[in-house]
Amino acid sequence: MNTWQEDRPGGGSGGGAFGSYGSEGGPNPYRDEPPLPPGLNPRGPGAPAPRRPAAPPQAAPAVPVAQPVPVQARPGLPPELDPRGPGAAPRTPGAPIPPGPGQPPTAPRPANARWPRRRKIKYGVYGTLAALMVAAVGTYFWADSQLNHENVLVSYDGRPPAGKGTNWLIVGSDSRAGLTDADEDALHTGSAVGKRSDSMMLLHIGDNGNTLMSIPRDSWVQIPAHPNTNGSGKTVPATTTKINAAFNTGGGKLLVQTVEHNTGIRIDHYAEIGFAGFVGIVDSVGGVEMCVDKAIADKDSGLNLKAGCQSLSGKESLAFVRQRHQMADQDLGRMRNQQKFLSALANQAASPGTLLNPFTFYPMVSSGLGTLIVDDDAGLGDLGSLFLAMRSVSGGEGRSMTVPIANPDFRTPTGESAVKWDTTKAKQVFDAFRSDSAVPDVK
Repeated sequence: MNTWQEDRPGGGSGGGAFGSYGSEGGPNPYRDEPPLPPGLNPRGPGAPAPRRPAAPPQAAPAVPVAQPVPVQARPGLPPELDPRGPGAAPRTPGAPIPPGPGQPPTAPRPANARWPRRRKIKYGVYGTLAALMVAAVGTYFWADSQLNHENVLVSYDGRPPAGKGTNWLIVGSDSRAGLTDADEDALHTGSAVGKRSDSMMLLHIGDNGNTLMSIPRDSWVQIPAHPNTNGSGKTVPATTTKINAAFNTGGGKLLVQTVEHNTGIRIDHYAEIGFAGFVGIVDSVGGVEMCVDKAIADKDSGLNLKAGCQSLSGKESLAFVRQRHQMADQDLGRMRNQQKFLSALANQAASPGTLLNPFTFYPMVSSGLGTLIVDDDAGLGDLGSLFLAMRSVSGGEGRSMTVPIANPDFRTPTGESAVKWDTTKAKQVFDAFRSDSAVPDVK
């Protein structure tokens, strides 16, 4: 029999909205409320209290599993506020934003697009720099391999000690090596066999400025004792003669020893170039700009120049540094022209326009360095320092001079004309070279 409580929410079987309160041990306001007074009990006074049917056994409550919260679309804008215009379909969350009116559709980015444009540019620059470095290193070693090394700096008893700065002995020889018969005719060189020094200079590179000093080839000096070059093993005694004889007899090795013996200056590097190499270097750099005070017409050298500034070819340059008959002081005047020209040539050869232009750099290396003779320790970096030092001389940062002379027409015991040094003034210059101090202004 149902009582009125069975019809109340949560009564009877414990179902309904409050059925959970019927579980054992749980609070239930309907079960725990006090009974009605007898006068108000609809079943009459003395009626027993109603018995509540036992609740069925409850299973253990299941552990709730978290469910993903569905993404709900936001309510769309009113048609009059939607920038896409009335009638536009609502956008699905996560979908790409469609282009606006008049804009082309944007292509979706591919899933494997892992190289942004900025990164591609960066690595492209790195790759280009690496390729340039490899090419530069390869070019350096190739150019260095073109040099002809010769053992001209040897130790011997009494050799001067090393001084401060760097001293180069630069020799221009009349070697015809590399010239054809037609070249010899065109260059007016003749066909003499062997080689003789046509010019020689000492270049001092130091902290107090660079100095280029010419040594006349007819200088009257002592050639030290040296082994005979004919292979006999005998020693040739010391003798006093023209310095040119040292080169003619013993080549660069005996010339270095003779210069060191007479100056007290230790030679650190040696460079020698012949006619073919000289012409090749000048032509490879496109000629050398020179200014001459007056017109020159020399039959022996074949030189024919007008007064003023002009670009000299290799052929004209060789004639310019060799001619002397137009000079009042002959060899001394020729040495001034040689210094002037070599400084201008170094300035042209060491310019960025020559070194960075492969159409001038590679011909200059192959034609010039291929005929250049240097000491065993000289490399391409040393030659670079040589050219830069000579360039500084031509630019006014150094000075050029001739070894101090006491008598330019000294008569030898055999009646030949030679150049006698001023030993007192020359010693001052030689001391400055050794100590890398300022070179005195001597005449």
